[in-house]
Amino acid sequence: MDIVVKGRKTEVPERFRKHVAEKLKLEKIQKLDGKVISLDVEVSKEHNPRQADRSDRVEITLHSRGPVIRAEASAADPYAALDLATGKLEARLRKQHDKRHNRRGTGRLSAAEVADTVPGVAQLSADGTVIPTEAEDAVPTTRIGSLEVQGEGPLVVREKTHTAAPMTLDQALYEMELVGHDFYLFVDSETKQPSVVYRRHAYDYGVIHLESDPLAGAEPGGAGGALGG
Repeated sequence: MDIVVKGRKTEVPERFRKHVAEKLKLEKIQKLDGKVISLDVEVSKEHNPRQADRSDRVEITLHSRGPVIRAEASAADPYAALDLATGKLEARLRKQHDKRHNRRGTGRLSAAEVADTVPGVAQLSADGTVIPTEAEDAVPTTRIGSLEVQGEGPLVVREKTHTAAPMTLDQALYEMELVGHDFYLFVDSETKQPSVVYRRHAYDYGVIHLESDPLAGAEPGGAGGALGG
């Protein structure tokens, strides 16, 4: 396996080249990945004085018959950057090595062992159909506020109750601007009705008043719609 050290817009001293050969332990790398072909180490330097703490950058590229693995790091000097990049490279090599080992190793479960090892996994009958579990048969019911929700639907309810002193429309507009919202719920001091003032376009505002309909009876109803209307 060859190690190629090169500089990008900077000179690489011979001392650093020897340090690279000592730092990148070939035996350890080949133990983690026996298909390694070559290692490329590129050194570059950032001349901006504001980035002096990471002026030197080292990038290590490992070429093998498998996927290319790359690790890079920056530090105040190339030796420290090399140490950081080498640590990242070894960690990625070890992760890939463990992944390959787990795929081939004895840790793989047979189809018959999956149901006993993995909780909540589906079980198959002799003809290959899924056997429903008790959890699937029973639909959970969750109470959120004053509502009952069956199953795990996307419904999310956030319930709040506020004590509000009646105020004029001008006061409601002022309060809405203070909190920075596009609408404000209040009790109108003149009509004693729950009302909403909202921002429309530019500096235009709108207001919605709610009053109960005595003819609605028990039929559900509301004042739904877009506030921007």
